[in-house]
Order: sequence, then C-alpha cells, then structure tokens
Amino acid sequence: MRTCIACGLRAPKRELVRIVRAPSGVAVDPTGKMSGRGAYLCHEEPCWQAVTKGDRLSHALRGSISAEDKQRLLASRVQMAKTSADKEAS
Repeated sequence: MRTCIACGLRAPKRELVRIVRAPSGVAVDPTGKMSGRGAYLCHEEPCWQAVTKGDRLSHALRGSISAEDKQRLLASRVQMAKTSADKEAS
C-alpha cells in the first residue's frame, strides 16, 4: 500500500502515480522502477494542483523542485488524462 502525498488516499502501488526525483530532474515514473527518491500521487486533478503549488512534493522528494519540473509534471498529468479518456472511448 502507498499513500498519495496530497490527499492521503491509501491504495495499492499500481493504482497511484509515482513521481521520482532523479539526477535529470523530476519526472513521472510509469514503471515504478526508476532509480531516485519517489513519492506517490493519486490520479485526481486537485492533488496534482496541490503538489505543484505548495511544498509537499519538495518535502516528499527531499529536494527543491524547479518551476520547469512542476510544469512538466502538470503536462504529464494532462497527457495521462487524455490517454485514459482515449482508452475509455475505445
């Protein structure tokens, strides 16, 4: 079981999205196997907005998060939502 750092939802690892702080920056880890400090988020939009506006993600990943990294995470969230909607439509 893992916990969303924004809302506290406890769910199995595969039901949450892993965010990882790697040497190249912060990224979404779709496999859950990237090396680096990780934190989990649920798929809800308010959670993604909360962690990109506040310091929760920086605290969870134990490092500062750049504005570019935050924008990239939000773009990843939009892409995941789009992919999910396309799968449901099929």
